[in-house]
Amino acid sequence: MKLAITASILALSTTMALAENPMVGGAAMYEEKNIVENAVNSADHTTLVTAVQAAGLVETLSGEGPFTVFAPTNDAFAKLPAGTVETLLKPENKDQLTKILTCHVVAANALSDAIMKMVDDDKGAHPVKTVGGCEFTAMYEGDKVMIKDGQGNVANVTIADVKQSNGVIHVIDTVLLPAM
Repeated sequence: MKLAITASILALSTTMALAENPMVGGAAMYEEKNIVENAVNSADHTTLVTAVQAAGLVETLSGEGPFTVFAPTNDAFAKLPAGTVETLLKPENKDQLTKILTCHVVAANALSDAIMKMVDDDKGAHPVKTVGGCEFTAMYEGDKVMIKDGQGNVANVTIADVKQSNGVIHVIDTVLLPAM
């Protein structure tokens, strides 16, 4: 009987832990795993994972952090002009791919409520400096955070605050691009 109660408590606590972090791409995201360990399980982020591998960023994004990653979905990559992803994945374009990917990373652990507070403090638009040297603009409408990239495209955060052991992921619907 005691074993059954213990098993029930463990099952309940596991379910409660899962409830705290949203599912992404049909997979549970675990706070004790790092950004890469979680991303590889998301069916919605296979293009991003392939790009991170091609750019040689797996070790970096598995590191201590903290990192905030604005993680474009496969559908976000599909919105780019035909052939763009394939071209970026070629070894000779590694520098350009690395630049684009690191422009999706901020060296901080920024949850959506903190981002919204920064936007409020800056009267509606907050500059965001990325690891890749890009400067984007954070905004929000209602409870939806948005990021405007260097070319004026706006990415909507579709799943916010996916906590990781080395930061946080915000799933976005558009690839962020540096200014030309």
